[in-house]
Amino acid sequence: MSAQTETTPRSQAKADRRSALLTAAATLFARSGFNGVSIEDLGAAAGVSGPAVYRHFSGKQAVLAALLIDVSEDLVAGGRAVVTETTDAAAALRDLVRFHVHFALSNPDVIRVQDRDLDSLAEADRHRVRVLQREYVELWVDVLHRVHPSVDEALLRIRAHATFGLLNSTPHSARASSKAAVRALLEEMALAALGLPAP
Repeated sequence: MSAQTETTPRSQAKADRRSALLTAAATLFARSGFNGVSIEDLGAAAGVSGPAVYRHFSGKQAVLAALLIDVSEDLVAGGRAVVTETTDAAAALRDLVRFHVHFALSNPDVIRVQDRDLDSLAEADRHRVRVLQREYVELWVDVLHRVHPSVDEALLRIRAHATFGLLNSTPHSARASSKAAVRALLEEMALAALGLPAP
């Protein structure tokens, strides 16, 4: 391991503080909106002073950018990993559904922030998020085309977007239910929307 990649206690503490700030930002932005949260609010929620936030981010907009770009990059990387693990298209699609259901149930606050506050990003950051979103959608469309080779790709893209809408909206209203039951229901509905029978 090189000196550049070696994890030191100081670098780990910095990474942990950054993660804590992003977790706090997701919660606060989801509850109050980007414009309703101050740097002082973010710091207090993460256990630091407001000015200490600037050791990790240049400002509140940079926090929002990191939150939404990080999650978009994670989705693309995770989706690619799922697709490369099997050559069977139907199995890959089921695995993508499971992957996204897990994401949706684990990150309802981030989903709400992206839906509501994406336009608060700087133009370059918003473009980066949009590019990553398109990459993620096309992963699904490629797999869907292997499952339904005779269907026009534009229609398959509509199926993918409709499935994301289903999976990303439901967790907001499903918090009082058993997570296992919600996961099973979401997977069943998503597979039906994608034209793939549940196994």
